[in-house]
Amino acid sequence: MRDLVLPGGTAVLTGAASGIGAALAHGLARRGADLVLLDRDADGLAATVAAIRAAYPDRRVETHVVDLADADATDRVAAEIHRAHPRIRLLINNAGVALGGRFDQVTLEEFLWVIEINFRAVVRLTHALLPALKAEPGSHLVNVSSLFGLIAPAGQAAYAASKFAVRGFTEALRHELVDDGIGVTAVHPGGIRTRIAASARVGSGVTLDEYEAGRRQFEKLLTIDPATAAEVILRGAQRRRGRVLIGWSAKLPDLLARVAPAGYGRVLALGMRQRPAGPGAAPATPPAVPPAEAPTVATDAAVPVPSPRGGDEAVPEPGSRA
Repeated sequence: MRDLVLPGGTAVLTGAASGIGAALAHGLARRGADLVLLDRDADGLAATVAAIRAAYPDRRVETHVVDLADADATDRVAAEIHRAHPRIRLLINNAGVALGGRFDQVTLEEFLWVIEINFRAVVRLTHALLPALKAEPGSHLVNVSSLFGLIAPAGQAAYAASKFAVRGFTEALRHELVDDGIGVTAVHPGGIRTRIAASARVGSGVTLDEYEAGRRQFEKLLTIDPATAAEVILRGAQRRRGRVLIGWSAKLPDLLARVAPAGYGRVLALGMRQRPAGPGAAPATPPAVPPAEAPTVATDAAVPVPSPRGGDEAVPEPGSRA
């Protein structure tokens, strides 16, 4: 499969108001793509657009303010985008939300809110826009999963469930769409420096002391600049990588889960024993670091640890270049 060509194509991106999403929007504009940007944060989205138009006045930029937790609104926006753009070169499902707390500390409503945005919205948008991807030769799909789509620590039942679902959905599509010439990439970020610590939702059963202790510790773990993460994602998509892991904090836990798929939780707990629990993780459980995710931008954090390999891992999909 040839490299993805972005100049002159239309790229649809969710979660574009801040963090990795805003950096992706700038990276796409710099590469010559026209943009369709989605987010629920109208002010943040407007700021992203203003900066892009100032830097790249020739780019066409369209915006949609939508809460992806609203299934009907998501379907309406997806249909509107498809009508306006019957051919789409790139779709990046980047938006997502975070929820800290053990399963017994969150309500069912809180749990399903995460599933609706992090997984079902990805499915809805992909299903609605897949015909437009099929109509565009050499198109590509990127779904942002998470480090917690590779491992599932205590205190992250909702988030890990949603991101493992994104991972499985994306891997199946990678195999289904190869004969259509559509590339598919799953992204698993490590500790991205976003505003997650201030904006993550916390389960109703989590105490204020637990939250504050975790928030302070958690802020120290976010070391990767969103612009760096965005460049890794876009390079991976352009080269048709099937899987992109961003940072050592994603790659080493991935290796750990491969080596000890049923026992890595004990290793994580041992490594975090002297650290405060992350937001939503009670001290009585193995401490968990919550995903580093702004309300509309999917990014993730884990304990920064040395990687057995340098750089950022990118696993090629069937038919892609190695």
